[in-house]
Amino acid sequence: MNFETGMENLTTAACDDDCDCTPDPALLADFKHAIHALGGKWKLEILFALMNGAMRFGALRRSIGGITQHMLTTQLRELEQDGLVLRTAFDEKPLRVEYELTDAAYGLLPAFKELLNWSRLYGGARLPQLA
Repeated sequence: MNFETGMENLTTAACDDDCDCTPDPALLADFKHAIHALGGKWKLEILFALMNGAMRFGALRRSIGGITQHMLTTQLRELEQDGLVLRTAFDEKPLRVEYELTDAAYGLLPAFKELLNWSRLYGGARLPQLA
């Protein structure tokens, strides 16, 4: 991947008065949006749980140990607003609601695979072990 972030200058010699070392504001805004969409204690676990297909709320909650009903609802709403999760309510008695990943979320798979590779190479010794 070869793209200009505006941060390349930060790894070279100290700036003088002639250079502009600030990152591109539009690129930084895009990066912040992506991080915000995935940020939060439970969002990655929710996305991971939905990788194998649609799930009902109860099954999703049971698959993620320790998450409260309120927190799952909040995180699902945010993921839906960010276009990563699709909520489908079926007109049945009792009401049946399923959650599934959108194409945009499946588009994150290559990035998730790279993060997993990075974690296997560099994360074990320095990062805390998570349950």
